[in-house]
Amino acid sequence: MTALVSPSLEIREEFDHLGVRFIRVDHQIDTDSPVGRAMFTIIGAMAELESSLISERVTAGMRAAEARGKHLGRPATTPRVIEEIEALARSTDLSIRQIQKMLGGRASRGIVGEVTKRARSAAPPALCSLSRSKPQGR
Repeated sequence: MTALVSPSLEIREEFDHLGVRFIRVDHQIDTDSPVGRAMFTIIGAMAELESSLISERVTAGMRAAEARGKHLGRPATTPRVIEEIEALARSTDLSIRQIQKMLGGRASRGIVGEVTKRARSAAPPALCSLSRSKPQGR
């Protein structure tokens, strides 16, 4: 139970250290009194409990959806879009953001970055270095 209440206790201790008196008029909570400190702690514990219950329900819902065969997350990027990214990456000097903008959001920036990196690293190195290289052997 201590781990659940620790954020509110830390806040209360910080208030005490700074000499701050927390008063919530609508709920009659005053951290200067024993009852007020107890209420502050109880409210913090209830908030933590509610957060944990919501998290458990979300996780249970995701598991149930997976069990029913539902796909969770972003839809897969189509092969056509992947080919379009590869073509743009090989034929232009556009940045990843520019390529993603040209695609109109049909692929995430992460996917565009992955495919661009792979496409540009697969390009023959001779094409990139011909104009910069010096003749060898002389």
